[in-house]
Amino acid sequence: MRQDHLITATQLSRADIEAVLDRAAEIDADPGAVADRYREAVLALCFFEPSTRTKMSFETAIKRLGGSTTDMGTVESSSVKKGESLADTVRVVEGYADALVLRHPSEGAAKMAAEFVDVPVINAGDGAGQHPSQTLLDLYTIRENVGLDDLSIGIMGDLKYGRTVHSLAEALTNFDVRQHFISPESLKLPRSVRFDLHNSGAQLREHTDLEEVLPELDVLYVTRIQRERFPDETEYEQIAGEYQIDADTLELADDDLAVMHPLPRVDEIDPAVDSLSQATYFEQAHNGVPVRMALLDVLLSEGEL
Repeated sequence: MRQDHLITATQLSRADIEAVLDRAAEIDADPGAVADRYREAVLALCFFEPSTRTKMSFETAIKRLGGSTTDMGTVESSSVKKGESLADTVRVVEGYADALVLRHPSEGAAKMAAEFVDVPVINAGDGAGQHPSQTLLDLYTIRENVGLDDLSIGIMGDLKYGRTVHSLAEALTNFDVRQHFISPESLKLPRSVRFDLHNSGAQLREHTDLEEVLPELDVLYVTRIQRERFPDETEYEQIAGEYQIDADTLELADDDLAVMHPLPRVDEIDPAVDSLSQATYFEQAHNGVPVRMALLDVLLSEGEL
């Protein structure tokens, strides 16, 4: 990975992805081997939106590499509340840290922030845009369960606003994967995303019915309907609760199907599914630590694996 920042999944080649995933596997097998590698490193956490898994796994990752964190805190407790611009915030924080993890509600915020600082910036989600570090842990989970080539992958739910979907779909174009997108008409992939996927040579089909494609899937990636992304509350209420799966739904699926979810879930996966062998979403969440340790290792070592 030659880039100083991780802003979008489109910047990742297959070689980049495999290098990070291979490094994550090494760390996963022997985390003690890197325990003091970045003893003096400080990772800044700038989260302008709520987060549990992403924020905590980045914090755990840098600490397991021997480093520490400095946290901006909530928007309400920061100078953002006083009207400070994002550009000024990141320029100040750059002086306190060796790398910066940014989550922001505005699409394109991470790209803009990277133009103002010299330390690595990792996009931890920019509105309905991208979430590339989530994509890397998703790919790691897929590889650990079913490999990364000659696959049929279904991505279901909020495809319009889901940044994890946009990042994953783009990254999957580096592999021999047939992508099936399952959603109501109103939450289909944005035209711009479909255009980019076609230009990248993606094998894709769109569906409104899960049952017609479920038996052929190797992976089912489920996403929640995101209330916070809807500009119109009425539109959200019309769609909320659609596209739920339970144990009965999965009777149509292959026994080796991997059911994934970036979490948090609301009601799109019945808790009874948790005990089934196909459920991999908690494993997926846990994979955030070794994958983000590997990513930080790459960026903090200036791309030298």
